[in-house]
Amino acid sequence: MSRHTLKIFALLGFALLLVAACGGAGATASVSPTPHPPLVPAAPGADPFSLLAWLFTPVFQALFVGLVLLDRLTGDIGISILILTLVIRVILISPYRKQLVSQKRTQLLAPEVAEIQRRYKGDKVKIQQAQMELYKSRGVSPFGGCLPTLLQFIVLIPMYTVISNGLTNPDPTAMLSVFGFNVGDAVGLVCANGLGTPTYNNMKPCIEATVPWLGGLNASLPSVIDVAGFGVSILAIISALLQVIQTRMVINPNASKNDPMSGAQGQTMVLLPLISVLYGGILPAGLFIYWISSTLFSIGQQYLILGYGGLFPLFGWTPAFAVNHAPRFPVAMPELIPDAPGEVVAPHERTELDRAASAAATIRSAKKRDRHGRRGSK
Repeated sequence: MSRHTLKIFALLGFALLLVAACGGAGATASVSPTPHPPLVPAAPGADPFSLLAWLFTPVFQALFVGLVLLDRLTGDIGISILILTLVIRVILISPYRKQLVSQKRTQLLAPEVAEIQRRYKGDKVKIQQAQMELYKSRGVSPFGGCLPTLLQFIVLIPMYTVISNGLTNPDPTAMLSVFGFNVGDAVGLVCANGLGTPTYNNMKPCIEATVPWLGGLNASLPSVIDVAGFGVSILAIISALLQVIQTRMVINPNASKNDPMSGAQGQTMVLLPLISVLYGGILPAGLFIYWISSTLFSIGQQYLILGYGGLFPLFGWTPAFAVNHAPRFPVAMPELIPDAPGEVVAPHERTELDRAASAAATIRSAKKRDRHGRRGSK
């Protein structure tokens, strides 16, 4: 198992830990007929789960208040989730753009990295040192994609608890109180279960979670259909397909088969969508509405910066519109950074590694042409 695969499983394990912890931010969902306790902010405790729940409570509360406000404006919890997702992704445009630019610049330096590996073959220490010096001289950080991924998980886990706990709770009054100001009263929130009236039913949630334009499914509950005895979520399948497209668009179309980065991205392309499908029968439908709309936003942003990337050819087919397509905001080859202040570096100055990588590519191209020529002459 590769190091990248281990990182994926470690990240997923951490995510599951946060899910368990954030469940303490409100009432825990239950299948028993007993009513849910009121939704209240988590208090810090001695155990790590209570501490994590307390740390994530401000994020949970901000998302929950925003969802309630949007639901009051639109009258549709599904549309409210879509708008809230759009707001979150607009806020994350800058860090996600930096991640894409960093990934693309790393891909552009792949021929020079390959030349380093060829030159110092067998000496891992020198290879690592030379690669770090290369990235430093070009102003590229190979770890530039970590922060946006972390930010998405920081939002994803509280969003899960907002949908699974916030939309199923009969009394979210305490969670709607911000610095003593009750947002629910300010926007005229009227609970569907009659909270505050003689007809109050504590067995029903306060917020109506039905999504009419999705066949009346409940956003707070899993939405599955029975296929050969297995519960399958259509939303989870759509989410998985979009994740495959998103990952393929990031893959370097010119990468060699031995490129470790492309191999790691290929593993991600298989693992994450598979996990989405497997958890489709457990996670609430509203979370997949969020994840689908967030993935669509990412695909659009990637298209503007990376173009189609490695999406095509698909099963050997490349559509005409993807041939020689140039992205709207292309990423240029990172230029050399001067070692000393005031030092002037030529705009297209080529290093020894540049020339060696170019020569190696030329030799490979000549060999390919020679082989084709021999086959043609027979």
